[in-house]
Amino acid sequence: MADNESTTNNVANGTGKSTASAARARSAAARSKAPSRTSGSPRGSARKASEDAMKKQIAELKREVSRLNRALSERAEEAAEAVHGWYQNAAERASNLYSGASDRTSRATRQLRTQAHSVSETVQQNPGTFSTAMLIGGLVGVLAGMAISRASEPEPDWFRRWHR
Repeated sequence: MADNESTTNNVANGTGKSTASAARARSAAARSKAPSRTSGSPRGSARKASEDAMKKQIAELKREVSRLNRALSERAEEAAEAVHGWYQNAAERASNLYSGASDRTSRATRQLRTQAHSVSETVQQNPGTFSTAMLIGGLVGVLAGMAISRASEPEPDWFRRWHR
């Protein structure tokens, strides 16, 4: 209380410090008595320790990320090799299928050519027989078409009216 009285008396006289400046002076005095906030102080060392721990964690995370990147690149390389093997296998099978189909097609073409040649020789040797066979085939086709169309389509109404 004496401190407050002297401060107010001094302020009233105009010779003393204000309360704010007195408070500043007291806190400065308290700081000078207390240990400084350098790296040797408990607060500074705690901050430095937490920064060091954070730096260690960051370094550990960087190592983990690089480890994961290496593992990912190895798996991607293995997958690329597997895909390349599948592609080679598919290409080989396709080539085998193509060559087999090509061989069968060439044999079928030769067979058709042989049969067509034998038919053309037969037609050249017997033109009358061929003409008769074509004429009979055409007539049978026309008769079959007429029978199918007659059976599938009902008679129109005007046709019944004239036949009653």
